[in-house]
Amino acid sequence: MRLGIIGLPQSGKTTIFNALTRGNQPISMGGGRFEVHTSVVDVPDPRVDRLSAMFRPKKTTYTKVTFADIAGLDGSTGQSGISGQLLNQLTQMDGFILVVRAFPDDNIPHPAGSVNPQRDTETMAEEFLLNDLIAVERKLERLEEEKKKGAGRDKGLVQREKDLFDKLHAQLSENQPLRYLTLNAEEEKILAGFGFLSLKPILLVPNLAEDQAEVSLDPGAGVETLPLRGKLEMEIAQLPADEAEMFMAEYGLEESSLSRMIHMAYQILGVQSFFTVGEDEVRAWTVPIGATAPEAAGAIHSDLQKGFIRAEVVSYEDLITLGGMAEARAKGKLHVEGKEYIVKDGDIVHIRFNL
Repeated sequence: MRLGIIGLPQSGKTTIFNALTRGNQPISMGGGRFEVHTSVVDVPDPRVDRLSAMFRPKKTTYTKVTFADIAGLDGSTGQSGISGQLLNQLTQMDGFILVVRAFPDDNIPHPAGSVNPQRDTETMAEEFLLNDLIAVERKLERLEEEKKKGAGRDKGLVQREKDLFDKLHAQLSENQPLRYLTLNAEEEKILAGFGFLSLKPILLVPNLAEDQAEVSLDPGAGVETLPLRGKLEMEIAQLPADEAEMFMAEYGLEESSLSRMIHMAYQILGVQSFFTVGEDEVRAWTVPIGATAPEAAGAIHSDLQKGFIRAEVVSYEDLITLGGMAEARAKGKLHVEGKEYIVKDGDIVHIRFNL
């Protein structure tokens, strides 16, 4: 899972990046220069900790998330769209954390001359919409040329693509992001390689001052909002664990910014965790909500999906309540599932397969 941290210059992207990764990346005062800093962090999950304590494995593995602090967006996308390395980085992300500045600071001038998080939210949305509209218009031009030539790909497929991109064009022309569209499986497959920016989910993060009240924003339908006091969160993240807990209690924070961010990121990305357990390893895996047992097996290894026979499944709650696999089996809570089983969040899964 890759999440890109984006925002206008001086919004505090790197501060949020440091808070999430416990990093100390220097805070740049410059703007508009293309830079990317990445960090891979474990996804906090107390269920993994409980399972590890129960099975005492040789190895405990959490799922991972990659945060990328992406600088270079400044609200000035031209007629050619976002270009070069910057666009390449953005299209690789599974979703975006959009940081908008809400904190006042006379020593850090806002590039637009004033602090207005609603305006900045709309500016960044328009940046993505314009870039996608340019890309869609270019594709439509190529499809028209392909239809005129009449040779090459199946005409029916070309027409279906044109119908789809006409639909995208109409959506973007109404200043509506592509994520609002309902797409079928074939349409999703066609668009998979394009990396349209307004199709990706966004988590909006108003960056507040330490003593600042939360701001009221309208991020648009389907966009979750998570206000953070970025500088304070960064300082807490860089403290030893015992001191961090004390400061979190002082400021009324029940969990770290990383935990809150991951929880909401899972929601907007539509993913969930299941677990494999044993003496060798306790491990968390991430799959889309609605994944079948064979698809979960494929997340572990492609051979397990190819040779899938069945899955032995017990819920996390049942396993913890009963105290172990033997007890879960004795109470009938360990059940055997086939290819149609839909994996649930927190399932402990053991795959039986044969190649």
